[in-house]
Amino acid sequence: MTTNANNDPKRKQLIEAFSGDVQKNDIKTLCSNILKEKSPKNSDEVMKWIDFAESFPTDPKACCGVLNELNAVLASKSVLLGNGFTPSGADVIVFSAIHDSVIGLSNSEKEKLPHVMRWMDYIQNKENLGALFEKILLEKPGFEPYIAKAAAKPEADSNAKKTVQSTKGADKSEAEVNAKKSDSGKKAKGDKEAVQEKKKAPETEATDKDKELSVSLLNIQVGLIRKAWKHPSADSLLVEEIDVGEAKLRQVVSGLAKYCSPDDLTNRLVVLITNVKPGKLRDVMSEGLVLCASNEDHTRVEPLLPPEGAKPGERVSFAGIDGKPEDVLNPKKKQLEKITPNLFTDEKGVATFKGIPFMTSAGPCTSSIPKASIK
Repeated sequence: MTTNANNDPKRKQLIEAFSGDVQKNDIKTLCSNILKEKSPKNSDEVMKWIDFAESFPTDPKACCGVLNELNAVLASKSVLLGNGFTPSGADVIVFSAIHDSVIGLSNSEKEKLPHVMRWMDYIQNKENLGALFEKILLEKPGFEPYIAKAAAKPEADSNAKKTVQSTKGADKSEAEVNAKKSDSGKKAKGDKEAVQEKKKAPETEATDKDKELSVSLLNIQVGLIRKAWKHPSADSLLVEEIDVGEAKLRQVVSGLAKYCSPDDLTNRLVVLITNVKPGKLRDVMSEGLVLCASNEDHTRVEPLLPPEGAKPGERVSFAGIDGKPEDVLNPKKKQLEKITPNLFTDEKGVATFKGIPFMTSAGPCTSSIPKASIK
């Protein structure tokens, strides 16, 4: 049993936005303008997803199987088609085809489709489809900094202390209260200012902590190693000259001598952080950090591999995460140390931040080592 686009007014409005004609007979015809105007270079891929939307089943059992297949496809993609993070017309058409089936799923069923739910949430917020489709509500994990909770304790203790003091004050004679009124006023003013200062400092610190946990602080770029050689005074280190689209090649020192030879790295694409603070490693200047995947016992270590077609200098992106990278990371804030525990490869070897793929214009960055840490 297939979905009939002609009998779905929401679908007809949606397709009209992309093709300009809702009087045709099927989705393929209605979306012809997408092929000609929106994605002429990817017409075969667009056609594949239009076929998917047209044949999407309404039977619950069959629907479950198709959604599981789509979930597997989206495990290594941010969007179905596009430059890594911008939805295409095909994404919106597929969204429209599966919306009614997905919105009726229970929370436990949604939990089994994490990549589909992440993708649908991104599409419905990116494309602002609220006028046509009821918004799918997702339960997202919250974050409450520990320091914010600690900040509430002094205030609570202060309030409790004031309550006790007020009770004791009620037992005193009016003469005693008047005698101490002036001194109490000064002390209360001082206590109030002190509490305000204490509250202000934790709030600022909590804001900084949130910012430090975002991968957007890192300037992660694709680089091409033009030349590599052994470090002159350290057997475990290699030195590389890397093209990141700048006028001058960047010199980077890496601890890869045990795992790679200079010939292995020459003319190889890599992923590197370019806004770390430059410094010398055994008297040789290093201006970046090549990101590598490592298995649990560190017997296998290899640089992350951008896909063929990725361009030196382009910045790696993460779907749904925006922000400007720091000009230079501050070593004292240990920003890098707080972010790297969230970098890892998934079961297919796709490099991710908290499960969100490292994306380039040509696709995700990968490694031959699945479920590896990235540093």
